[in-house]
Amino acid sequence: MWAVSESCLMDVGRRIKGSRIPLSDQMLQKLNSRENLDRFIPNRSAIDFDFARCMLTSKKIEKENTDPCSPSKEVYRKHLAEILNVNRTRILAYRNKAPPFSKNIHRSSSPIQEKKLVKRRRHISQSPERILDAPGIIDDFYMNFLDWSCSNLVAIALGNTVYLWDPTNGSTSELLSIDDDIGPVTSVRWAPDGRHIAVGFNNSHVQLWDSLATRLLRTLQGGHRLRVGSLDWNNHILTSGGLDCMIINNDVRIRSHNIGTYMGHNREICGLKWCSSGLQLASGGNDNLVYIWSISMANSNSSNQWLHCLEDHSSAVKALSWCPFQSNLLASGGGVGDQCIKFWNTNTGTCLNSVNAGSQVCSLLWNPNERELLSAHGFSEHQLTLWKYSSMVKIAELYGHTSRVLSMAQSPDGSTVVSAAGDETLRLWNVFGTPLSNKPRNASKPEPFSNVPRIR
Repeated sequence: MWAVSESCLMDVGRRIKGSRIPLSDQMLQKLNSRENLDRFIPNRSAIDFDFARCMLTSKKIEKENTDPCSPSKEVYRKHLAEILNVNRTRILAYRNKAPPFSKNIHRSSSPIQEKKLVKRRRHISQSPERILDAPGIIDDFYMNFLDWSCSNLVAIALGNTVYLWDPTNGSTSELLSIDDDIGPVTSVRWAPDGRHIAVGFNNSHVQLWDSLATRLLRTLQGGHRLRVGSLDWNNHILTSGGLDCMIINNDVRIRSHNIGTYMGHNREICGLKWCSSGLQLASGGNDNLVYIWSISMANSNSSNQWLHCLEDHSSAVKALSWCPFQSNLLASGGGVGDQCIKFWNTNTGTCLNSVNAGSQVCSLLWNPNERELLSAHGFSEHQLTLWKYSSMVKIAELYGHTSRVLSMAQSPDGSTVVSAAGDETLRLWNVFGTPLSNKPRNASKPEPFSNVPRIR
């Protein structure tokens, strides 16, 4: 009755053989599972034997050293023990060690975090990309003889001649040349269309030229009595400032071009800048003053046409630049007796910050893509300094000119800056970097309620 057929035994053997797992695999599975955990049997592989030896020896030392210590020393010892993790009391381990950290583990991050990780600090070259000879530059702080058009043409006045330089092919052409009784050329300024250019002269005249046709369109005269050292455009209105302390708005579309005059300065006007909205004009003069004017006040007969008279500078103010990301923020730079860069809220007329640049400030340019400001300086280093706004920490200093940097101009994409100095050279610097193609530029829209003072 206990007899089993051979076929049945072979069947059972096949089943057992098929379900049997090798001994090495069984041990590996057991090690990788929680089966080896026992609350009475320590896990030898997870015990820190160095820590156990330290605990045993330290107890012996404590028994031998029975000298009393002060309360402060005892507190220090306890604090030190906590930092060094000596206060651990458990020596035996009943669990496996935590698995080692794998560098290949993928950590999910938000798109914003990924952009921050990808973004790197850009390289700012300490040497210019190109150096051009500019013989005949007049070393005069109060003149503005350099500008860069939106059509990518650089205009430079050398004595009695205005030249146009094309950065794309390096070609140079002569736009105009005048006699000594009219010249020298004291200021140049491109119109917003990138084709027409205004040129101011020593004899108080202003000429409008077509750069493509190399043709004189008209001459504006009868307004100023002395040389015109500064120019700026506000759409079809050309604003000129002269040695006669007058600021004149000229509508170039009509015959009687003089449509308004600002009176306030008592010395030569050497800096003029319209804000992006075209509602406010900033002017700097040799009287150490900065005025903020409203476009609506040009025809006013009021004794005070200006919105604000800013008196904090102690030297001539030529360097003026409106902030591209905050429409009511103006930066101004003082001459050799001042050496300061100041920031103004033009709605309230308050000075937000003042930084001693260490030398004469001749020109200022904002980076249109980042919160940075570039300043050009005179004696004694003749350098260009890049500042981080608003901390005003120096990011870079660019050296190369051997005389004071009189003027700067910016390329249409905002990446490159050309500087002109009394050493009769033009230097091109890739200081602001190539802007991202997918990064939209700030549109020049007027700020809502810009005439209402704001609390800062």
